[in-house]
Amino acid sequence: MEFILSIWREASRHIELDTSIERIARLLRTQLPADAILVRSLNVHDQRVETAAIGLSRGGAPLPRTASECSAEAFIRVMTWCRHGSVLHGRSAGAEPLLRVLAPQGVDGDWLAVPLSREEQPIGALLLLARPPARFAGAHLDAAAALAEPVAVAFAHDAHYHELARLREAVEADNRALLSRLERDSVSDAIVGAESGLRDVMERVDQVAPTDVPVLILGETGSGKEVLARAIHGRSRRAAAPVVRVNCGAMPPGLIDSELFGHDRGSFTGALTVRKGWFERADGGTLFLDEIGELPLDAQVRLLRILQDGTFERMGGQKSLKVDVRLVAATHRDLQGMVAEGTFREDLWYRISVFPIHLPPLRERPEDIPPLATHFAQRAGKRLGGAPLALTTEDIELLTSYPWPGNVRELATVIERAAILGNGRGLHLRAALGPSAPRQGRMTTAEWAKRAESVAAADALATLDAVVKAHITQALRATHGRIEGPFGAAARLGINAHTLRARMRKLGIRWAAFRPRRTAARARR
Repeated sequence: MEFILSIWREASRHIELDTSIERIARLLRTQLPADAILVRSLNVHDQRVETAAIGLSRGGAPLPRTASECSAEAFIRVMTWCRHGSVLHGRSAGAEPLLRVLAPQGVDGDWLAVPLSREEQPIGALLLLARPPARFAGAHLDAAAALAEPVAVAFAHDAHYHELARLREAVEADNRALLSRLERDSVSDAIVGAESGLRDVMERVDQVAPTDVPVLILGETGSGKEVLARAIHGRSRRAAAPVVRVNCGAMPPGLIDSELFGHDRGSFTGALTVRKGWFERADGGTLFLDEIGELPLDAQVRLLRILQDGTFERMGGQKSLKVDVRLVAATHRDLQGMVAEGTFREDLWYRISVFPIHLPPLRERPEDIPPLATHFAQRAGKRLGGAPLALTTEDIELLTSYPWPGNVRELATVIERAAILGNGRGLHLRAALGPSAPRQGRMTTAEWAKRAESVAAADALATLDAVVKAHITQALRATHGRIEGPFGAAARLGINAHTLRARMRKLGIRWAAFRPRRTAARARR
């Protein structure tokens, strides 16, 4: 009994099979005349028997780690014996065909073969070798049979360990490849402009990130909505869990349910296996639904249910599943206008817009253009195999005078194109911008005089905040304090209502002061 306990202890103590077999081989000296033990595994894909581990109990020459190929019939016979067979002695009748496959070729001695299986699945064989003149006797078969279960457990531990190591390496390789494509050094890269043009936005991110409420990011295409969504995830308690991005506009209408909620086997033609949807894959983390305004109405109904109670059913499934997912949605479309038109559900709008964040376009935060351009220039230089590229004062003036309808995405593309045109040694920005580039030729004497007069009169001008405050005040007075809607101040000024409110708070403007007295009095009552 003590011998078996020692075997189990060594089989369970170590992760790798080689270490377990080496320790077990040393324990066999007192019980069996075995000079060496081998674990042979079954490679079902190639129909081969391979050496998984070797342990020497009495020293001697090391045994080769070989692989034996066999016919399909012989391999099936070995698998059947591993699943249902008993210990084989090399001198037993009928043992020779199996040992011809199991035992390494060219090794002389007496053999015992112990079948190994786990959960009724054949995994291989344990071979005990006694070199001449030592031989095994019939009394040794029981001791050898007692080794089957602990060695099978050690084999399973080793297989799980190497599978996890393989998966970890694959995930690390995928992460490195993804970061390389995104041209980032880590997942938690700093957001350019967080301390300048995006300061108000990042304040709202810091406010909402620790909570689990849904967030709706509103912004033009290319303004960086996904970067903001990842910043919310990275500052939340779910930061260690996955963040899954789904482009709602890229999903075929007939596959939206399968993509979001998954499907069971046989739910439709071609559904050969169970597939987890994006909600299940994001369980415990954050699901980022980009361009949520592209979802059709029937998909919006099913999305509303999972937002209400966190439960859903796979396509073709009868079981109700529950997930814990934090939703971040984004769109460049006017969802409120879509609600009025009936193309977006009002109840879903209220669910996803608990905490809206407006991401201003690049043209509304020109102070972010120089640091962003510097970042992209350094990245482009490294990508082209050279040193990071630098921007000149003329480059900065050219970039800040361009309206950037494509926002940050267009800026990154232009810088990349300029680096390619400069052969990786400089930036040809004017050529990269093309015909839309602002003119910057030689100024005439009259133009120089006009600029000089403007500079001389600069001290007499009001501050920018004062001018902006006066302009907003004029718009509020004309709209009687109304901010949103087609007749509101935001529409007249051509900016988003959330941006207007943020600037009003910054400048100390109160909208109620511009409402008619009767309305204000009614509001107080």
